[in-house]
Amino acid sequence: MEQTSNKLLTQANNEKWVMASTAAGFSLENMDIMFLSFALAPIIADLHLSGTAAGWIGSITNLGMLAGGAVFGLLGDRIGRVKTFSYTIFIFAFATAAMFFAHSLSAIYVLRFLAGIGAGGEYGVGMALIAENFAANRIGRLTSVAAIGGQIGAIFAALAAAVIIPHFGWNALFLLGIIPVVLTYFIRQHVSESAEFITAHAQAQAKHEKIAVSRLFATPRLAVQTLGLMVMAIVQIAGYFGLMNWLPPIAQKQQGLSVSGSSLWMIATIIGMSLGMVVFGTIMDQKGPRWAFGIFLLGSALVMFAILMAHTSLQLILAGALIGFFSNGMFGGYGAVISRLYPTEIRSTANSMIMNTGRAIGGFSSVVIGFLMDHATLLTTMGCLAALYLLSFAIMLSLPGIRHLQAN
Repeated sequence: MEQTSNKLLTQANNEKWVMASTAAGFSLENMDIMFLSFALAPIIADLHLSGTAAGWIGSITNLGMLAGGAVFGLLGDRIGRVKTFSYTIFIFAFATAAMFFAHSLSAIYVLRFLAGIGAGGEYGVGMALIAENFAANRIGRLTSVAAIGGQIGAIFAALAAAVIIPHFGWNALFLLGIIPVVLTYFIRQHVSESAEFITAHAQAQAKHEKIAVSRLFATPRLAVQTLGLMVMAIVQIAGYFGLMNWLPPIAQKQQGLSVSGSSLWMIATIIGMSLGMVVFGTIMDQKGPRWAFGIFLLGSALVMFAILMAHTSLQLILAGALIGFFSNGMFGGYGAVISRLYPTEIRSTANSMIMNTGRAIGGFSSVVIGFLMDHATLLTTMGCLAALYLLSFAIMLSLPGIRHLQAN
């Protein structure tokens, strides 16, 4: 009886630290990404960059995430989630802090690529940790809770940028990137590998099973599933980055609105995203992923036109919250679905490759939306985004793996 009690206590303690470390990791990762968003304007002014050169800073970060996802996704499956998770945090923390010493565009490109490598490896390993430490009927909500951590990081980045950049310059802001190093100490001290991973890893070694990206495409059915999920991830990231970068300028330029309280707009949008994540995770656990993704993908397609109906600053803020609710409420759900569709021994690889392919390709959406804004009407631009969500909806319905996943 005492042994059982101690085992349950140890399991509960590990679950607590898994959630705390993954949520904190995602928060610090998003904080790093948002640092670049807030520092981009002063970087352009300081280094006299063209729009194209500045745009490549974000794109190179996303390419680094794809490379990091490939490398650390495999490492997470080969040497363990906990070690790999701490390695990824070390890399993006030091690469971010090193931006303090970057005074040329080439140095920024190199450091942002390295930061992307670390950040790209973190997602897949973190999602695998959650999936392997909690019951299947809780994964939807818990991956969403971890994703909410990213929104907290965005708020912290906004507050830090408002205080530091005007007084100390954009370089100083990135020094805060060293904070995540502290997190790695607690991860290595308090988080342990799950019994599920240890068993699956031992069995894979005994059978000499190859841990490789090629396993995601091992059969025609699996290849279709992987490619379909990649397209869904591309739409997810394209919608998020495109809308977050362009909604305020769209409102000001096309609707003639003034977003004097831009921080209020951002906070309202983040609150909308966080509420969306909670609702999405709850629906997924209670009704299954088809219901959750179906509601949110169709909702995203519809709310793309909410911006057209905003004629006051208050309406704009509400529209931003509504768009954030649907378009980014799904984010944590991808990790939950991928974790259930792929076997334990390649779960980290699957999460990393699928989501970081979405980041690498979907991250170019800001350029595409900018082109549409220059050559088409606002209605056409939002219609194209809505069409992307409908495409993702159709793909989701066609994937047999998602169709067979039921609520637990």
